[in-house]
Amino acid sequence: MSQQPQAAVGAPMSRVDGRLKVTGQAKYAADHDIDGVVHAVVVDSSVARGRITGIDTRAADALHGVLGVISHLDRPSLAYRDNPGPFPGRRLRVFQDDAVRFMGQPVAVVVATTLETAQHAADLVKVSYAAETPSTDLTRSPAVDGPAPFARPYTRGDAQEALGSADVRMDMTYRLSRNHHNPMETQATIARWDGGRLTVWDKTQHVLGTRNELAAVFGIPQENVRVLSPFVGGAFGNALRTWPHVTIAALAARELGRPVKLALTRRQMYFTVGYRPAYEYKLSLGSTRRGRLTAMTHEMKYETSRYEQFWEANQALGQMLYAVPNVSQHVQTVPLDVSTPMWMRGPGYGSAAFVIETAMDELAHELGIDPIELRLRNEPGEDPSTQQPFSTRRLRECFRVGARAFGWHRRDPRPRSTRDGDWLIGTGVATGCYDVFLGQAEAHARLDADGTAVVQSATHDTGTGTYTSMTQVAADALGLPMRQVTFRLGDSAMPPAPPQGASQTMATVGSAVQDTCDKLRQQAITLAVEDERSPLHGVDADDVVAGGGRLHVKGAPARGETYRRLLARNHRTHLEARGSWAPEENSRFSMYGYAAMFAEVAVDARLGLVRVRRMLGVYDAGRIISPKLAESQAVGGMVGGIGAALLEHTVTDHRDGRIVNANLADYLVPVNADIPDLKAVYLDGEDYKADPIGVKSLGELVQIGVAPALANAVFHATGRRVRNLPITAEALL
Repeated sequence: MSQQPQAAVGAPMSRVDGRLKVTGQAKYAADHDIDGVVHAVVVDSSVARGRITGIDTRAADALHGVLGVISHLDRPSLAYRDNPGPFPGRRLRVFQDDAVRFMGQPVAVVVATTLETAQHAADLVKVSYAAETPSTDLTRSPAVDGPAPFARPYTRGDAQEALGSADVRMDMTYRLSRNHHNPMETQATIARWDGGRLTVWDKTQHVLGTRNELAAVFGIPQENVRVLSPFVGGAFGNALRTWPHVTIAALAARELGRPVKLALTRRQMYFTVGYRPAYEYKLSLGSTRRGRLTAMTHEMKYETSRYEQFWEANQALGQMLYAVPNVSQHVQTVPLDVSTPMWMRGPGYGSAAFVIETAMDELAHELGIDPIELRLRNEPGEDPSTQQPFSTRRLRECFRVGARAFGWHRRDPRPRSTRDGDWLIGTGVATGCYDVFLGQAEAHARLDADGTAVVQSATHDTGTGTYTSMTQVAADALGLPMRQVTFRLGDSAMPPAPPQGASQTMATVGSAVQDTCDKLRQQAITLAVEDERSPLHGVDADDVVAGGGRLHVKGAPARGETYRRLLARNHRTHLEARGSWAPEENSRFSMYGYAAMFAEVAVDARLGLVRVRRMLGVYDAGRIISPKLAESQAVGGMVGGIGAALLEHTVTDHRDGRIVNANLADYLVPVNADIPDLKAVYLDGEDYKADPIGVKSLGELVQIGVAPALANAVFHATGRRVRNLPITAEALL
């Protein structure tokens, strides 16, 4: 069965939902106009650990417009049936006891007819506590072994012996601060009950996960819960699980018999919806004088909550990125009186890459070897951790292309060797790498008699461009112009799809869309070749292609007909198909995406201020479905990496567990003035060993490697090695 050469995939298409967004017609979670909706505001704990001894709601109850105040004192009935979450431990069960486990924990909710009334009433609720001293400091609290099976100790060879006999040994400790996601859209939920059925409009990266969680919490069948999330205003990982406010909104709606809207404030986002955890990471490496790595040991610990064991994939890079014969890894978590962390863009990989890639730069300086050359000398021929061949690994080409475009050959390797007036100029490089994470998905497609198609799957668009990229795949598979294809998503009633996280959406859902639309096209071709009145009657189906809304013989475009004519003649209102895709259970290949990151910084010699001058990322990311979207992803990833490297730092007062910079005035994120010349280059190619459409992970990959490239550039500029993130002016003075 043939298909026309693709026209939409690979073309720089503008976002199909762009007009809706710029005109304000795209509806985010809090924007939906639901009849009879009332407003809820959460009352947060003002201690980080202890017991609630009393809740006085009299002043709030007396306020005109207040419909109710709900807390554990009301003993709300919640089932909390078994629905295993992403992390080991007992998830937070809201309003079920008097225990306070972290600062900002929801302890009550006020519901009123207007938002202003609910906000005022929440301020009037008086909560008393028997407070205990919290433990919130990663460096002063005991660690435990990381949760199995996600953090098993890893060993190959004898790393300690190899370190002892190495020509060069380096022992380093790195510390990474806690980071918060800070998407533009804060978390919000609208909940409505119709008898025993619950409908929720939610900000989520997994409508099916939210559906399943709510069904488990309220003890109702999953088919009685519908979750809608057509637009998400950024998330970066913090909408990958169902947080307490979602349950609270649904609980309030059930108790009061009214639809309830609950939107978190920016401040509340810092306490209850996750963050990238703080790390302490000790790395030792051994090498020959010629720069051949002989050993690496990784000792890492990071924060989690006491009531759950957070985990993230932080071990892979230490096992497979370089050809190191002797490796050991030990991962620990530190249970604290804090809320549970959550995966943040480039989870685990980003933290590990900062350590490994900064250490590689330190080694290059120690040996007097160019940092790119050192990396190339340690390129593996196969995955050292599995002995599997790489599906593709074009990292050498990434560095070659990047070095030429960036002008790396003009670099004087001596630190503090280049100045521009009062500014010290430095350049740095780092490797980025992220695995090709694959899930399973289904899709449904319908071709209508008017020649238009509707394709749908319960996936998501967090600003990544899913509406556009899936429309491109579907349009080419069906041989239709993009304007005649509509892709729908964000509804738990649609065919199932995985969370939009771990950069799996394009490969997984895109492959399901391809399969579905291939089946639908085949239906139309079969109908045509079996129709005696069709110009295609009797033609071998494999010789029929689709393009421009028509089916025709390959190489003979005049012999064919439109979909509209075919369906009308056969009295069909539509054709439809359902397809799916899932990866092989045991892949024979090691599958990763790769990046070579280049950065140039200027550091004020007197003040220690760091300014990014330019960045370049060169990526081996498989087939690029949408170049405009890929460019946007790369720029966004670099911006996030700049934030992590130079600005972002959640500050906790360890005396009481309070986050003191829980706002965008004091928690610094990059703004336009911080963002200079950012460029991305994607190598031509595809990876059909990974999936049928040849793509790789992209959304995570583009951030990993940014922070170490900047840190290495700062060292080159100043001669001062900073092993803590973010890199502050104080550290450089």
